[in-house]
Amino acid sequence: MSKPSFTRLAFISNDKPSAKFAKKEFSERYGNVDAAEADAIIAIGGDGFMLQTLRRYMPLIRRGLPVYGVNKGTIGFLMNAYNLDDLPERLAQAEPTTVKPLKMTAEYGGGTITELAFNEVSLFRQTQQAAHIEITVDGKTRMERLIADGVLVATPAGSTAYNLSAHGPVVPLGTDILALTPISAFRPRRWRGALLRGQSKVHFNVLDPKKRPVSASADNSEIRSVTSVTVEQDGETSLTLLFDADHALDEKMLREQFGDG
Repeated sequence: MSKPSFTRLAFISNDKPSAKFAKKEFSERYGNVDAAEADAIIAIGGDGFMLQTLRRYMPLIRRGLPVYGVNKGTIGFLMNAYNLDDLPERLAQAEPTTVKPLKMTAEYGGGTITELAFNEVSLFRQTQQAAHIEITVDGKTRMERLIADGVLVATPAGSTAYNLSAHGPVVPLGTDILALTPISAFRPRRWRGALLRGQSKVHFNVLDPKKRPVSASADNSEIRSVTSVTVEQDGETSLTLLFDADHALDEKMLREQFGDG
């Protein structure tokens, strides 16, 4: 099987000077085409910018256009190391990784809304009152009442973001696993969350929503005063990220888990 050709590249960057300068360097050396005409999108920035790129160009990426990240942020779990040389050759040798976003269906006073999330779906208390939430997984109640600031479901791509800050596990990219993580749990006090199959369907029922209102967020999209939230993988969306063959993602994840990140 012949290797894919990467002769037409679309370079995009965030607004940081270092990323904008790297975009200029890449564009001058390899040219820069519109994303609709490209063989790959080259996203220059950090993990947050990568997730913005996936959302912005989702129609093209859904049709098979791959995305290759160049790190001009901090840790850059979803990015490759900056290297100006031999980019088309490195793209041809790169290892593809599939990313599947979450679909959140939230019910609230005004009806029902559906949003996609590449990082996580989070539920948060809206007032000083702790949230009381019932958790059901695949139709079976696993926790009758979680008392906490909130709870989240994270994808592997998002497990190193807010999930990690909430003391959730780092999930290797490319695995079909979701992280279910409480946010400052009060009861059960020692519950640290669970790892679920990627195909799991998680349902959160907000208990006493008038006295203890809860908001839900799919990445940066927030819905206030939800009564219930269902989270599952979006079966219609599968996106491809490209990583250099020597990409040190596994090493970065191990360092985070041992406190060296």
